[in-house]
Amino acid sequence: MAKTIRRRGTRTGKKSAIQEEHSKRIGIKILLILTLPVLIFIITGISATLGSADLTIWDAYSAILHRIFPEHFYTSWLSDICVWHLRLPRIAWAITAGFGLGISGAAMQAILRNPLASPFTLGISSGASFGVSLAIVLNLGFFGGMWLIIGNAFIFAMLCSGLILGLASIRGATSEIMILCGIAMNYIFGAASSLFKYFSTDQELREMSFWGMGDLGAFSWEELRIVMVLIAIGSFVLLRKAWDLNVMTVGDETAKSLGVESNRIRAIVMTASSLLIAGIVAFTGIIGFIGLVGPHMARMIIGADHRFLLPASGLLGGVILLGADTVGRTIIAPIILLVGSVTSMLGVPFFLYLIMKRRREYW
Repeated sequence: MAKTIRRRGTRTGKKSAIQEEHSKRIGIKILLILTLPVLIFIITGISATLGSADLTIWDAYSAILHRIFPEHFYTSWLSDICVWHLRLPRIAWAITAGFGLGISGAAMQAILRNPLASPFTLGISSGASFGVSLAIVLNLGFFGGMWLIIGNAFIFAMLCSGLILGLASIRGATSEIMILCGIAMNYIFGAASSLFKYFSTDQELREMSFWGMGDLGAFSWEELRIVMVLIAIGSFVLLRKAWDLNVMTVGDETAKSLGVESNRIRAIVMTASSLLIAGIVAFTGIIGFIGLVGPHMARMIIGADHRFLLPASGLLGGVILLGADTVGRTIIAPIILLVGSVTSMLGVPFFLYLIMKRRREYW
């Protein structure tokens, strides 16, 4: 009887120690995630001071906090105009777009079980590029005015995603089939866009090239609200499926044995991620490598639990894109480099590192 009690006490002690260690690790992950908004706030203040008008960091933060706490913080007319009307919209676009690309990249790497997957490896950006080429060269689209290019980019990006899901469903929406369908869409829409460039005028070619390099300064607060709604909807769906993504990274057979319908989850996550990507790309153009670099950095810091990995990937994506845009604005000022080219220059070395370390286990 005494031995039985001692054994139970030992098991209870081990269980308590394991639970305590688990709780401690979760606390560390949450703390790391909470530091990312603080880092974004710091970079925001620094980025808001950069420009032709000479503002201090305190001027930038005062202008930002004055709108939130008008009775406690005061700002000048110049600071308010420079920060809220000129610089902060671009900063907000960087944070929002980076968050959407980061969280969608982490979700796609999970459903495809491929560490080199990103929001653009499935050809969604090529579909958007084809829509933009159609609007610029032939002036054909589903909307008119300023929404011609935006509407075409969004609709053809979602159309490309729908074609991938449709083709994959014929043979079963496995990760391998979806990757192969994505590669096919990438080539098809890429070739069609190249044909448009071949027959375009110099001005039309310039517009298509400009859109393809990504830009965060073309739109203001009004358009940002539309993108934020799309990102909120898509992110909500992805976060709801975080536990299913954890199971799917083990394999489809294991997921099926645990009651997770892999093909259905893969279709839902693909649709939600495509909504995020299409909404961002339609306004900003193609911004590469954020969906690749952000999730991998988050996985190195947080781990592979998608309950924490998804929000961490989104926040890190915002940090990276905001930092890249800040570099692009200052490296050869007053000339502003388009952010898509900056992220590519920063992302290519990391991409090559992943290829060289391909034997490493990521899940």
